[in-house]
Amino acid sequence: MTRYVYDFDEHCEEGRALLGGKGAGLAEMTQLGLPVPRGFTITTEACRETMRLGSEPDGLPEEVEQHLHRLEEKTGKRFGDDRHPLLLSVRSGGPISMPGMMETVLNLGLNRELAEALAVTTGNPHFAFDAYRRLIQMYGEVVEGIDAHAFSEALEELKQTRNLERDSDLEWADLARLAWRFEDIFREHAGRPFPRDPRVQLAAAINAVFASWNAPRARVYRSEYHISEDLGTAVNVMEMVFGNHDARSATGVCFSRSPATGEPGLYGEFLVDAQGEDVVAGTRTPEPIANMQAVFPEAFAQLEDAVQTLERHYRDMQDIEFTIDHDELFMLQTRSGKRTAAAALACAVAFVDEGLIEPREAVRRIEPAALEQLLHPAIDPSQELQVIATGLAASPGAANGIVVFDADRAAERGKAGEDVILVRPETTADDIHGLIGARGVLTARGGMTSHAAVVARGMGKPCVAGCSALQVDLEAEVATIGETVLREGDVVTIDGTTGRVILGQVALIEPEPGPDFDRVLAWADENRRLHVLANADTPEDARRAVANGAQGIGLCRTEHMFMAEERLPIVREMILASTDEERNAALARLLPMQQGDFEGIFEAMPGLPVTIRLLDPPLHEFLPPLEEVTDPLVRERVLALQEANPMLGTRGCRLGLQWPEIYEMQIRAIARAARAVEERTGKTPLVEIMHPLVAFEEELTRLVEMTARTIAEEGGIAYRVGTMIELPRAALRADELAPHADFFSFGTNDLTQTTLGFSRDDAQGRFLTHYLEHGILATDPFATIDVNGVGELMHIAVERGRAANPELELGICGEHGGDPASIAFCHGLGLDYVSCSPFRVPIARLAAAQAALAHDVETAYVPAGG
Repeated sequence: MTRYVYDFDEHCEEGRALLGGKGAGLAEMTQLGLPVPRGFTITTEACRETMRLGSEPDGLPEEVEQHLHRLEEKTGKRFGDDRHPLLLSVRSGGPISMPGMMETVLNLGLNRELAEALAVTTGNPHFAFDAYRRLIQMYGEVVEGIDAHAFSEALEELKQTRNLERDSDLEWADLARLAWRFEDIFREHAGRPFPRDPRVQLAAAINAVFASWNAPRARVYRSEYHISEDLGTAVNVMEMVFGNHDARSATGVCFSRSPATGEPGLYGEFLVDAQGEDVVAGTRTPEPIANMQAVFPEAFAQLEDAVQTLERHYRDMQDIEFTIDHDELFMLQTRSGKRTAAAALACAVAFVDEGLIEPREAVRRIEPAALEQLLHPAIDPSQELQVIATGLAASPGAANGIVVFDADRAAERGKAGEDVILVRPETTADDIHGLIGARGVLTARGGMTSHAAVVARGMGKPCVAGCSALQVDLEAEVATIGETVLREGDVVTIDGTTGRVILGQVALIEPEPGPDFDRVLAWADENRRLHVLANADTPEDARRAVANGAQGIGLCRTEHMFMAEERLPIVREMILASTDEERNAALARLLPMQQGDFEGIFEAMPGLPVTIRLLDPPLHEFLPPLEEVTDPLVRERVLALQEANPMLGTRGCRLGLQWPEIYEMQIRAIARAARAVEERTGKTPLVEIMHPLVAFEEELTRLVEMTARTIAEEGGIAYRVGTMIELPRAALRADELAPHADFFSFGTNDLTQTTLGFSRDDAQGRFLTHYLEHGILATDPFATIDVNGVGELMHIAVERGRAANPELELGICGEHGGDPASIAFCHGLGLDYVSCSPFRVPIARLAAAQAALAHDVETAYVPAGG
């Protein structure tokens, strides 16, 4: 028969998987000899079986009764006895910490008669009736689902009648009357009296804690933190100890180090004559833990010793709950403490320096995504905020600025030194100059990988996208969010880390990664196999990438260079040219501009590879909207270039093959820039030329020949040539492409679109949101690689490409290159590098190291069905 219950002093082989984090902590503290109230844990397996069956599994009630009897023997108290009553706490505790998401019932085992008897036997009626009224309220809320306001209103009404501010100031007679009132409230809402039988209370509380695993807030938390729905929660049944006994009793929470900075020492709060919920409820103001030494000197010394013991035992910062009952300390819980990224780094470094963990373990412990906190400006947490809307946290960091609706004016006002927030229904490539001039961008539509989000992340600027509450009227130049009206010049703050939109200007804190950041990343670099490159389109981006530890540029998008304000008219001349002579004249004007771009980037990347993608987007993206064109000839040309589905039309290498002079100009600019930089600096740039959107072998052979011929005409340079794998056919026929390429770079943004048939901009904020909310998809495929679809194609391309060309270098340059889960997949796939935004390079370095360390004990990628 399956075993469902373990005493705290019993060994359980499966540890926290069965006992949950809280139960495992109580068991380990008990076995370490720390002062823990006695009790037992009902396993997560019992919860899973209860959810599966719809009722408690066979044998569970009998097993609980056996352990309850043992607890009575250990404590010398009896459950339901009126002379030596055993009161219990029933608390949740899943395998992964979910603070405050599930339920607890305290003081279980009382009824009216037992409360009156407890008042007599203890000589403390205040304590007895306080415990009873708390039980009715918690049991009513947790087990019966009674609205907490029903009880709190009665309590507030009594305090007002007695002209008191704090619950603890009520007399015992007040508390007795309040308990009887709570009994009436319970009966009114539940339709039956509060249960007198303690065993009925216990069984119902256990089932209620199991049920709280599927409470809405718990499900939302698990979705946010990617916690499996199948784990279930354990239930910890423990002898009550009372922080609300009297003035020599207290309850508190503390950390072994500061959760904000990682500084060692006790950090936390305590409350005299209180129970645990009083600390978190905010009804009374707790005291700093440092004050406890004067009030409870012996218990404080014990607590300091216990905390040090636990930190050294777990080799991690601990979050501890405790109670003092008549000056006696009891430890109620220990778990790894939630902390800021700065504190996580400080703790990891400190534990290495103290000899508790190795650098490899320090690298494993840091959440890569948490490093975002240290790389971008953040809102000062002491500020009061007027949050008017929340959208998608699309690009981290915070920014203040005046609202501007037009990209041209955003560029102008930004260039004039004003802080601008570009507010648009959504952005397009035409808005690039406005994005450059703005501090941040706010859009009503679009998702995490929309144009606004991708460009903002690449620039290191905050973006809040898909803010459905935002209504933008571009003609009237006004935006509304509920009753709030925003006009150009109004000031807002956006927080791209949380998705908040805040009215007015808010103080910001500048990022300061610090020496701990550098040490952990140095350890990461020692352990990773993947190279980490950056997607960078300007010398400034390139320098930032190198400063963040990039080992080169994996994607330089030349189309962004054409969007600059002084160049766009020339680009339009080139596109709208009616003769070859006109087109070549425009290209001749663009060539020195392109050469200057490449010179700046090569100089910023001395001795490091620079992969330049030739022009990729459809030409219509450079043209004005049709409704703005008045010249009949220009209008005719714009109409001729329009396509029903331009993202699957004349773009990528199709441009270079149909109008080879465009790609030839770019290749000449690259060759001339490389020679100029070598002559000027004495260092030879490592040039890599990448042809986008190749699907057929004949496309690539012609492009490679064009590249070689054009570079030879320019006098020759050392270079490598390759292609982006962003179409399913390219992945499937990688063996045909590989002999003509030095490298493949997976463009996973478009590979995801073409594999899934999802338009990225149309999917996010529309049906993809529905898919994620309803569990049709577990993750956004534009944020994390779709391993069984897109990933399968990548696996095929790697296998076939390397079979045809063993020297083939393989990498990824899509947005997924900065996603830790995708980086782990790329490591298992055997890629050589990942490339991501300059601001995500530190995250990718850490994630690549964690992937290598995890790979030491895990198998590599196995394709579906393989």
